[in-house]
Amino acid sequence: MPVKNETDKKSLMAGLLAQAPKLSKPGDIIQGKILEVGKNTVFIDLGSLGTGVLLGREVKENRNLVKSLKKGDEISAMVIEDENEKGFVELSLQAAHREQAWDTLKQLLESHQTVKAKIVSANRGGLMADIKGTVGFLPVSQLNYEHYPRVEDGDKSKILQELNKFVNKELDVRVIDADQSQQKLIVSEKAVDEEKVRQALSKFQIGDLVEGMISGVVDFGAFVRFPMRENENPNAEMMEGLIHISEIDWQLIEDPRQILKVGQKVAAKIIGIEGDRLSLSLKALKKDPWLEIGEKYQKDQVIEGEVTRINPFGAFVQLDKDIHGLVHVSDFASLEAMSKELEAKKKYRFKILSIEPRVHKLALSLVRE
Repeated sequence: MPVKNETDKKSLMAGLLAQAPKLSKPGDIIQGKILEVGKNTVFIDLGSLGTGVLLGREVKENRNLVKSLKKGDEISAMVIEDENEKGFVELSLQAAHREQAWDTLKQLLESHQTVKAKIVSANRGGLMADIKGTVGFLPVSQLNYEHYPRVEDGDKSKILQELNKFVNKELDVRVIDADQSQQKLIVSEKAVDEEKVRQALSKFQIGDLVEGMISGVVDFGAFVRFPMRENENPNAEMMEGLIHISEIDWQLIEDPRQILKVGQKVAAKIIGIEGDRLSLSLKALKKDPWLEIGEKYQKDQVIEGEVTRINPFGAFVQLDKDIHGLVHVSDFASLEAMSKELEAKKKYRFKILSIEPRVHKLALSLVRE
């Protein structure tokens, strides 16, 4: 039938193009049927795209899969070369698997779905976990409270020993970062219970009291484990809050382990709720000794105190059970001079230069005889 005009010509061309087979390009994931399985070569019928081939290394590195293939089986593969020197579409099973695996991981990230992860190794920062055939990282900070390694002395080698106990075990995790371009996969065990914890925390308010048990003591504070709801059932679901070292007591605490022990029962006050994190305080339930400091100490008073710690900016001095003061390094000719004149765990006479109860500051000067 003759083409009547330019419009008909364009329509005819568009129709022919639509009917023409679409060409594959490197990176495409395509499907096909097995034509022939050889010792070092597998031929695949790709329909209108032509004939695909798996060569050498691809066959060798996927030997078990290749052995199981038979004529007519359907498989997916990635295009490596759209036409090699023999006219075949060169394919890769491994590249297709990796691409499909990352697609799955991205779906898990977006859906917040929980997935099983097999722990394959441990390091001081966390655990390496296999998720759907791809190895990702589970940081220590993303372990739930039951699995968090709370080593009493904070020894990193002991922490690693605790983490090694998870190798070859499975944990329920959620994907929290999946970046194929950087080959970065981060998962979290803690995130699995995140929504449950958030809902439980919605029933608490700042200022509420909780009663629980010290579940771990670390350099920066202590963890308190308590029921998610008011429930005396020993099998009730539990959650945790953190008492920062600065919230243990009004006195200066250098090591929380000297004050708190695992298994110790405590009552604490909620001072912060952020997301799934709960901040607790023990000292908030105690009377602030600085409120009545004027009854004990006054400016220009000479008192005796014990040096507890020496820092580059000065020395902390304990005046009594609750009150510490600071003698600044500027009170000495130099840091070296301060270190010569003062020694930790020894008592000296000091003069009070200033007292600021509101910010809990008391400045001292060494009395030199």
